[in-house]
Amino acid sequence: MSSNRHGLVILISGSGTNLQAIIDAIKEGTVEADIRCVISNRADAYGLERARQAGIATRVVDHRQYDSRESFDAALQQEIDQFQPDLVVLAGFMRILTTEFVRHYRGRMLNIHPSLLPKFRGLNTHARAIEAGEAEHGVTVHFVTEELDGGPNVLQAIIPIEPDDTPDTLRVRVQRQEHFIFPEAIRWFLSGRLKMEGDQALLDGAPLPYSGIQIRSGGQQ
Repeated sequence: MSSNRHGLVILISGSGTNLQAIIDAIKEGTVEADIRCVISNRADAYGLERARQAGIATRVVDHRQYDSRESFDAALQQEIDQFQPDLVVLAGFMRILTTEFVRHYRGRMLNIHPSLLPKFRGLNTHARAIEAGEAEHGVTVHFVTEELDGGPNVLQAIIPIEPDDTPDTLRVRVQRQEHFIFPEAIRWFLSGRLKMEGDQALLDGAPLPYSGIQIRSGGQQ
């Protein structure tokens, strides 16, 4: 580990495709950082194997071993803080976090959510967007605050919903955008361009719009 590089701790619960995108961006040199640890609340998360294959330390903090959300978050925080990260990255981490945990990492924790926030917070976003008759869908990177999927937006990728889209086809196309915008937002943060002040995201010192910066994609690319 290079001591002069920024450090990340990445939290996952599943397959870790966004984790892989970040690993790849670091290998390619577009993100200058070390992933100091990948932590999952599920021992069977495939993302842990991705981390091991990349030579990254892993930890499991199984939420089922704790009798409350608060005790789990306290244990998770203890694990994270051992690695002294500059940024905590929620890459498909499927836990609702307590206020104390979120406040501890305020301004240095980013999440990615598969919808155009503030639309469709929570789960099953692709099916809900189709059922609602939306013309567009996408993905948002945002700072984490106490409000579920409610922190200030940083970056959104927008794609059209095609007439024949299913939740699965939409998920695949949204994921392609996730893998582009998440490393980009992380790069902005680590380079000092992106910050959170109060309840506002700033890029190069200027407040970002409510939606964050928006990138449009032409459908099937």
